[in-house]
Amino acid sequence: MTDPKPYWVERLFAEHRGALQAFFRRRIRSKAEAPDLAQEVYLRMLRISDHEAIRNPVVYLYTVANNLLKEHAVLERRRANSIDVDESANEQELEVLPSFDGDVDTAQRVERLRVVLKQLRPKWQAAVALRFMQGLSYPEIGIRLGVSTPMAKKFVAQALTHCRRRMARLG
Repeated sequence: MTDPKPYWVERLFAEHRGALQAFFRRRIRSKAEAPDLAQEVYLRMLRISDHEAIRNPVVYLYTVANNLLKEHAVLERRRANSIDVDESANEQELEVLPSFDGDVDTAQRVERLRVVLKQLRPKWQAAVALRFMQGLSYPEIGIRLGVSTPMAKKFVAQALTHCRRRMARLG
């Protein structure tokens, strides 16, 4: 006899995928990660050994999603704190534009980058624009944004890290 669990989870996920993704989009910074997080909920639901013990599958689904959201927040904080923007080698490496292999033309890359830049937090967007479009130094960016020089560096570093990740996914 086949295991009914995957069908049960598939049906539950099919019915609630859109709402689950909306749940994540409302609660995370990078809205583009919502489908990945919803997929992770699906995988975790598949790992449940005793699905018959679940009395309210929808409530359980959102409990799993909420727990994943907490894990995601912890990971995001760790990533943000692990960026060492004071090391000049790291700073220079972050500012080097990634190379794009393949047949994607420049116009498509520019459009993709525009989309990715729009996903940034407003302060990150401003810091990147001030650094790369106006050529300001970090102390000047800090003054313009009303933050410390290290925070201005951190905004740029976090923005560049986000852009690299998203461009790699889109590429």
